[in-house]
Amino acid sequence: MSKISNKPVRLDRYLASVTDYSRSDAKKLIKSGEITVGGIVVRDPAQSIAVDAEVNLNGHPLRAVGPRYIMLNKPRGFICAARDRRHQTVLDLMDEDNPERLHVAGRLDIDTTGLVLLTDDGAWSHAVTSPQRQCWKSYYVETAEVITEQTQVHFSRGVFLKDDKARTLPAELDILGECVARLKICEGRYHQVKRMFGAEGNAVTSLHREAIGEISLDADLAEGEYRYLTADEVASVQT
Repeated sequence: MSKISNKPVRLDRYLASVTDYSRSDAKKLIKSGEITVGGIVVRDPAQSIAVDAEVNLNGHPLRAVGPRYIMLNKPRGFICAARDRRHQTVLDLMDEDNPERLHVAGRLDIDTTGLVLLTDDGAWSHAVTSPQRQCWKSYYVETAEVITEQTQVHFSRGVFLKDDKARTLPAELDILGECVARLKICEGRYHQVKRMFGAEGNAVTSLHREAIGEISLDADLAEGEYRYLTADEVASVQT
């Protein structure tokens, strides 16, 4: 897991990193006497401070944004992107400082619901999404046609998807009902679950991600709600 650097940082740079102010605006705030460090007004933008210093802007405390690990219960109609001209994004559901620094570790389609992980820790995100790390993703799937045992066998061997040169990695399909199943995959190809069933002549009508690795969607989170991961949940992903 990434750690926050303890190296001192310039006050103007620190202020710009924990707020939406630009460096030039941060310098103006500092020079105007609106910033205190440890209860003392500081007017020098170049002054070095510790990253864990007590910094206030007009009496309001500021904090450094360290690595963040968040789970979100994604509803339909939102896309997993930082911004989009036509659709709302998962970041629109969040009330976070510097949300643009967060990115999704394993995207979901606009009409797919369930667990989304967001972080600003690149190494952790890579561990979640890389097929080589074998971080399994579990989906609850409903289909238009009956799911056959033949599909179960094909998925366990890997299937060829249209326009892809290699088979999918072996997947685990647990048939729960005629048109209901739980699918576990360790890849994240474009529209993979839908394309896998499509390769079997079936269509996915509803798709919900329940878990990523050992991290399961919190049952207490309503659609559109999120929470920070626990230390154990973060540590369950080996970087």
